[in-house]
Amino acid sequence: MRHWIAAWFTLALIVCGPLQARAQQAPLGGWVFEPTDKFPQFTKMVVQRQGGQLSGVITSQWYGDLPMLTLRVDHDRLIFTISNGNPRLTPHDLTAQIVGTHLVLTGHLWDDDINATAHPATPSELAVLSFPTYPLPPPRAVPDNGLARTPPMGWNSWNKFGQEIDDKTVRQIADALVTTGLRDAGYVYVNIDDGWQGARDAHGVLQPNAKFPDMKALADYVHARGLKLGIYSSPGPKSCAGLPGTYGHVEQDARTWAAWGIDYLKYDLCSGEAFYHTSETVQAVYQQMGEALQATGRPILYSLCEYGRFDVGSWGRRVGGNLWRTTGDISDDYTRMSEIGFMQFNLAPYAAPGHWNDPDMLEVGNGGMTHDEYITHMSLWVILAAPLLAGNDLSKMTDDTKSILMNKEAIAVDQDKLGKQGYRVSAAGATEIWEKPLNDGSKAVGLFNRGESASSVTLDLKSVGFGSGAKLHDIWAGKDVMASGGSYSVTVPMHGAVLLKVSK
Repeated sequence: MRHWIAAWFTLALIVCGPLQARAQQAPLGGWVFEPTDKFPQFTKMVVQRQGGQLSGVITSQWYGDLPMLTLRVDHDRLIFTISNGNPRLTPHDLTAQIVGTHLVLTGHLWDDDINATAHPATPSELAVLSFPTYPLPPPRAVPDNGLARTPPMGWNSWNKFGQEIDDKTVRQIADALVTTGLRDAGYVYVNIDDGWQGARDAHGVLQPNAKFPDMKALADYVHARGLKLGIYSSPGPKSCAGLPGTYGHVEQDARTWAAWGIDYLKYDLCSGEAFYHTSETVQAVYQQMGEALQATGRPILYSLCEYGRFDVGSWGRRVGGNLWRTTGDISDDYTRMSEIGFMQFNLAPYAAPGHWNDPDMLEVGNGGMTHDEYITHMSLWVILAAPLLAGNDLSKMTDDTKSILMNKEAIAVDQDKLGKQGYRVSAAGATEIWEKPLNDGSKAVGLFNRGESASSVTLDLKSVGFGSGAKLHDIWAGKDVMASGGSYSVTVPMHGAVLLKVSK
């Protein structure tokens, strides 16, 4: 009771005192927020004065203990900002104000409006809401797991279904991979993205939600069709969709997935960026899961998703990664897709069998781009030796979508056993030429037109290491073409591409 009165009286000085007193006084003490499921699920706030300076911490179930930045008093309001560790997200002001006997927190945080109510806290309430921290392992190399000797191929649920994914849909996709021939073309992973997680039981074991009644049975169904099952999680307390992450349960979750029969993990930083936002801690937390996966004894392909931060290609394989995202999220939009794809020009040295740069999943067939733009999308990804994870509804594909995703010659470029990522040879105006060395001594060459109208693109064969007698095959047209005088010229449509195989 005394603690409650002291906290209220201190804040009342801010509300009722003269302007000068308000500028000098501060709302000391602790506050507990009413339970809520609304992002970012604030639980408590503690404000104190040290050396005449205000400081405070606000705690979130997503991001743990967050320092209250630029903390200041303005009349009867306490104003501050917070940061979740993502340098690309600009925090907005939050305002705490006494209303009656409670504290009301309002403002805008990233993409959400905040309106939370707190009451003065007792020491025992604050203790119960203490946010745990866990040690990270010292740096050490995780052995190669022997997987993904060529870029992984399959399907991921997020681009089409988002959180509306369920057991029935996954089974339908598995069946479609077989009946369409996509499985036989190499698309073998069926990956469930965010949206499958339920609650933890009394022993801390994470259960799937009601949409996935039996994950082991689902894995058995997928395996029976010659396919592999993938799953998604985050090193933070919450996934991007606000569902449970592995924070504090890394080894336990890895064992659970292995027992279910999981073959692939996408590990998305999400809320973990508040806890792990330096190069050292990000590497350590991905190493921690890499070691946990290997300790299960089950071969589980490991996909790092930390958006390309801290030059991930230089250390991704060391923490056990088979692939690592090099960018933020893709969208079914030419501008975003091309921005992501063409920015990969300097990452080739990091790619090798077992370890791949990942410019994110395919959008082919989702309807936001034209045929020529999807041809560019697929051409870029195969030249980049990128993972090919379809993101459309495979049970409702058009013939055009099938022709792009299932082009055997394009897939062969991506899956070439040499394991070299392609790179840009030249850029002139809106046109670019890229090449990818292949195992048989030939090269895949992409002629890209990023402009807003059709354009002629000329390939000088010497620029890609060939003489005038080279053989040229147009992969999308499915026919050989002829060079003239040591060069080949072709009109490339707006936002389109021509993909060639050039050999002696």
